[in-house]
Amino acid sequence: MNTSRIEITRYPIVKKILTSRWLQWSAIALTLPFFILAILAGFFGTPAGNRNFGIVFVWIVWWGALILLLLPFAGRLWCAICPIPAPGEWLQRRALVQPRAGGKLYTLGWKWHRKLKNIWLQNFSFLAVALFSVVILTTPLVSSIVLALFALIALAMSLVYERRAFCRYLCPVGGFIGLYSQLAPIELRVKDHAVCASHKDKTCYVGSDAGYGCPWLVFPGALDKNTYCGLCTECLKTCPLDNVALYARPFGADLFSNTGRRLDEAYKAFIMLTCALAYSIVLISPWSILKETAYAVGSPGWWVYAVAFLAANLVIVPGIFYAGVTLAKKIARLTTPTKKLFVEFAYALVPLGLAAWIAFSVSFVLINFSYAWQVVSDPFGWGWNLFGTADWEWTPYFAGAQAFAQIPILLIGLVAAIGIAIRTAQEQGASSRTALPVIAFCVAYTLALIWLYV
Repeated sequence: MNTSRIEITRYPIVKKILTSRWLQWSAIALTLPFFILAILAGFFGTPAGNRNFGIVFVWIVWWGALILLLLPFAGRLWCAICPIPAPGEWLQRRALVQPRAGGKLYTLGWKWHRKLKNIWLQNFSFLAVALFSVVILTTPLVSSIVLALFALIALAMSLVYERRAFCRYLCPVGGFIGLYSQLAPIELRVKDHAVCASHKDKTCYVGSDAGYGCPWLVFPGALDKNTYCGLCTECLKTCPLDNVALYARPFGADLFSNTGRRLDEAYKAFIMLTCALAYSIVLISPWSILKETAYAVGSPGWWVYAVAFLAANLVIVPGIFYAGVTLAKKIARLTTPTKKLFVEFAYALVPLGLAAWIAFSVSFVLINFSYAWQVVSDPFGWGWNLFGTADWEWTPYFAGAQAFAQIPILLIGLVAAIGIAIRTAQEQGASSRTALPVIAFCVAYTLALIWLYV
C-alpha cells in the first residue's frame, strides 16, 4: 500500500459530490456558453484581437487558468469539464444527466485503428496549431474557425467511434495535458488490484445502470499513471465494490516509476519543451520581426520560419538530446539500447517543460490580462458596456517584476528534471554521473530561458 498518498473519497461528502451525475454536467453547463460565445465573437465581433472576447478569454484567461492553476494542481480536471466533446457525448448517450440502462451508447461503435492507439496524432495536431499560433492567437475569425473545427470533429467522431476517441487520440490540448498531469498531486486509482481482477463484470469499463464505461477507453484496474485518465469519475459511479478512489499524493508521483514509458510521449515532451522556447522568442521577446514573420503565413519568410520551427521540434532538439544520451551510454558503458535510454531520460524533461510553460504564461498572461475587463463588458467590440469596465485601460500587471517569479519557477523545474535524470541513471544500474549530459542539456535550456526573460 502506498502510504504517501491520502484517500480523498474516504470522506462521505466528497464521495457523494464526486459520484453525483449532476457534478460534471453542471460544470460543462458553465463552460459551454463561454465556448459558444468565444466562437460567435470571432465570427461576428471586432477583428481587433485585444477587444474580442474569443481571443482574450480563450488564449489569455482560459490558457492562464489551465497552465498556472488547473494543470499543475489538478491534472486532467479540465478534460472532465471541457465543453468541446460534450455535445457529441450527449448524443452518444441520448441523455444529458441520467444514464441509459446498462450504460448503452448510440454510436456506430467503430474501433480506433490499432496502429494509431498512441498520441502521435496529438503530437502532430499540436504542432499544426503551434505553427499557425501567432495568427490563431491574434485573429478572432481564424481562432473561431479553429475552435469550431475542434467541436465539429469531436462531434463527428463521437457519432462514428466508440466513446471519446477525439479526446484520447486526436485533441492537441489533451496530449500535453495528459503528459503534464503526471506531475499533479491527485490521482484516480483502484484501491485493491486483487478485488478488481476478481470482479468479472468490469462495470467500470463496460458500464452499468449506474453509469457509462470509461469514456477514455481505460480499464481502471490497469491504470498506473494520470496520462489517460480524464477524471470524469464514471468509474467511481459504476464500481459496485467501492474499489475506486481519488487520492492526494506527492507532486510528480507518476515519474517515480519508469514503467510504461513510450516514444510518442517522449516526443511530446520535446515538442512542448521546444514550443515553450519558441513561443517565448516569437511572442514576448523584443525581436518583433519574428512575430511579424510568423504572422505572415505563406510569405517566403514564413516558409523559412515554418521549416525552422518544425525542424527544431522534430529533429534538432531531440537530436541534441539523443547525442547527450549516447554520450551518457558511453560514459557508463551501458548495454541498454540507445533508443530505450532516449525514451527513459526524456521524461526528465516533463517537469522542466511544465516549468517553462508556466514561466512563459506568467509573462504572457500578466501582460495581457487587463484586456479581460474590457471584453467582459463588450465581448463583440460593438460599443457595449455591460458591467462598466469597457473603458478600462490596458495595464500590464507586475511589469518589470515578472522575472522574480519566472526564475524560481524555472529553477524548480530544473531541480526536478535533474532529480529524475539521476534516478533514471540509477535505474539503469549506472552511477549518478551518467546523467551529466542530460543534466547539461536541461541546464543550458534553463539558462537560455532565464537570459531571454531577464
